[in-house]
Amino acid sequence: MIERTLVLIKPDAVADKNVGEILTRYEEAGLTLEAMELRRMTHDVAQQHYAEHVEKDFYESLRDFMCSGPLVAAVLSGDDAIALVRELNGATDPAKAEPGTIRADFAKTVRQNAVHASDSVESARREIAIWFN
Repeated sequence: MIERTLVLIKPDAVADKNVGEILTRYEEAGLTLEAMELRRMTHDVAQQHYAEHVEKDFYESLRDFMCSGPLVAAVLSGDDAIALVRELNGATDPAKAEPGTIRADFAKTVRQNAVHASDSVESARREIAIWFN
């Protein structure tokens, strides 16, 4: 089934100059890049994007990190794109990520973990609308 998903290449991966390698991995896995933009996350966009976390104790530090520098927002599509991207990304905790995944290779910590990806068709629709309205 062809799906669309949102990927954010986070400020840590942009600062470390890993954008090209990360995008190459998605394309080599057969995904199509439909849209892409280099931008900064604002506090308003962070509140929309992370709406389910706004009341949690970690939200402020997450927001501050995500707003700390430029990131790349991208829409990828392909067969079962959501599951494929999440597999390519690896576990949120880079110490638990399978070797060869994006997070195993490029992430520093659980928060500075290089990439974000939608976790369901519903969240992909919601997140794409926030970033590419």
